[in-house]
Amino acid sequence: MKINTRIVLCSAALAALMLPAMAQNSNTTNPPATINQRKENQQDRIANGVASGQLTAGETANLEKKESNLNKEEKLMRSEDGGKLTGADRKVLNQQQNQLSKQIYQDKHNSAVQNTNPKSEVGKRAENQQDRIAQGIKSGQLTAGEASNLERREAGINREVRNDRAANGGKLTQQERAQVNRQQNRVSNQIYNKKHNGRRQ
Repeated sequence: MKINTRIVLCSAALAALMLPAMAQNSNTTNPPATINQRKENQQDRIANGVASGQLTAGETANLEKKESNLNKEEKLMRSEDGGKLTGADRKVLNQQQNQLSKQIYQDKHNSAVQNTNPKSEVGKRAENQQDRIAQGIKSGQLTAGEASNLERREAGINREVRNDRAANGGKLTQQERAQVNRQQNRVSNQIYNKKHNGRRQ
């Protein structure tokens, strides 16, 4: 019995010592993420930031514009090389994705936030639009360019509401609320149309 117990204990100790080395080796054999995997990861991070309120409409518009520009650059690179990316192309795109990744992190962790629990009708409407945009980004129904365009419009409405409230002691007049609702109706229709136009991220 004592010999069997020693063998089991020695085996367990040996396995415990080998585990970190095996884990390290397995990590080094994993291939790096592809360009498409990185893009999908970035889009998921942006969508999560929009849904959580960590990203404002303006920040999201800026990030999605950069993502859209990267997509255009990749498309151009592929067209110049018979549909493939060269090693140099991949290196350039990865460096740009690294920069965008840092920007996403910084924007999600700065003090600017989108209100995710508004009390006003106008605020609730804006929050609903943000949720729909976030879902479209995450599902791939909205391309980076489409999301950027929608968020730019949302950011414009948010600025207008902020300015109107500042001019009126923190409140919106009935006429201003009606104007914002008309603008949100237009954006709502655009969200629907862009999510159902057949283009995919």
